[in-house]
Amino acid sequence: MKQITCKVKNNDGSVSRKQEDMYRLLNHNIQRLLNQAERTGEFGFPVLYCNTDVFPDYLALYNQPGYYHKTKNTGICFYSYDISFDDIHGLFNAIYYGDKKLLAYYKDRFAGVKFFVSPDYSLFGDIQKIENLERVWKARIVALWFILELHAVMIPNIMYYSEDSLPITCCGLEKCHVVAFSAKGHVRYAAERALTKAAVKYVVEHLPLKAIVVYSACGNDENCLELFQYAISHGIKIIIPSNSLRDRNIERRRQNERK
Repeated sequence: MKQITCKVKNNDGSVSRKQEDMYRLLNHNIQRLLNQAERTGEFGFPVLYCNTDVFPDYLALYNQPGYYHKTKNTGICFYSYDISFDDIHGLFNAIYYGDKKLLAYYKDRFAGVKFFVSPDYSLFGDIQKIENLERVWKARIVALWFILELHAVMIPNIMYYSEDSLPITCCGLEKCHVVAFSAKGHVRYAAERALTKAAVKYVVEHLPLKAIVVYSACGNDENCLELFQYAISHGIKIIIPSNSLRDRNIERRRQNERK
């Protein structure tokens, strides 16, 4: 990137030249993070690493700040509507525009949190491919910020919208031993179950996995674990932390069983 300087008048009346902040002027503040990351693939996705032996025991949604410290090892995830975490004042925009005030707000909001699951920006099979790629890109940039600015354990969320999309959406995760999946909304319908199972099979065969962290809303873990049988058969540990929705549905199931 070409560097530009501008004239600055000093207090003593002399004139000197000051280097302009080109990242700010060109809306390319994300380069500050990318300069600290390895990149790979056709689209230069940042390479992420996750090899933790300690796992979150509770997952709080982004829009549940009151639960961020429910346990010592609570993690934050983004398995909710995109607008709840990606509006005009969202974290990605704060990073993209270098909004110091907003970035300070997020650092304060997330203070003391040890674990993050990278944002689950929604992908679709019926929108332009470039839009899906941008959403994967945004998730990677935010993941880098969690790692480099908060020094937290960042567990990559597996994103996909078709079997064919997995080589692209998983690009840059080849060195991850731990990843995350959302099973919410993927249990009820046969097509969703089949696609999730295909995604599980892909990551098992292409990543050096030892564990998968799962966000589940099932009141019965057996229904969720059925999606991950391929991983289980290959010796991969499936971890289903508590979360508010899962806890509610488990309690409802227990109440129904007592009737």
